[in-house]
Amino acid sequence: MNTPALRIGLVSISDRAARGDYADAGLPALRDWLTQAIAAPEVHYSERLIPDERASIEETLLELVDKELCHLVLTTGGTGPARRDVTPEATLAVGTREMPGFGEQMRQISLHFVATAILSRQVAVIRDTGLHAALIINLPGQPKSIRETLEGLRNAEGTSVVPGIFAAVPYCLDLIGAPYLETHESICRAFRPKNALKPKTMTI
Repeated sequence: MNTPALRIGLVSISDRAARGDYADAGLPALRDWLTQAIAAPEVHYSERLIPDERASIEETLLELVDKELCHLVLTTGGTGPARRDVTPEATLAVGTREMPGFGEQMRQISLHFVATAILSRQVAVIRDTGLHAALIINLPGQPKSIRETLEGLRNAEGTSVVPGIFAAVPYCLDLIGAPYLETHESICRAFRPKNALKPKTMTI
């Protein structure tokens, strides 16, 4: 029996990158990390590079969840206090349930590096149409910060000091009906209750 593919939407939100003023770094950073971290199942990616326009962000999120049927959507950019930073507002507008723990943990991780982490406004929501549900998470705009918030912090011996947010993503996806996501534990060890664990997929 074939395991259904996991569908992930990646959205980079930047006026200047969308205009072509410089090369976007958000989408490559997201996809590179996910490629390293996800062990199974097969993943289909849908990528979008869009400007900081609330209507465009909302439209893109709705398209990825309702039409592309993504199970997980990760955005990068547009989460600061500047007037053009409207990603959180757009995300909350399309969500049916807020998941505040993701934003809280991202700020906790970033505060290990910069005091201005308290200015970040990342949010996460579930969008449930009744027929399909997806987890949508806002991530920081810088590739280094994307990795840190997804993966967490380790000490010199490689032991996890602060868990990254992605550790909680697979079980959250289980609960909303997405395919069973396995991770490479050297990158990110997913947490599930014992009664939610399945035998690991054999890889060749």
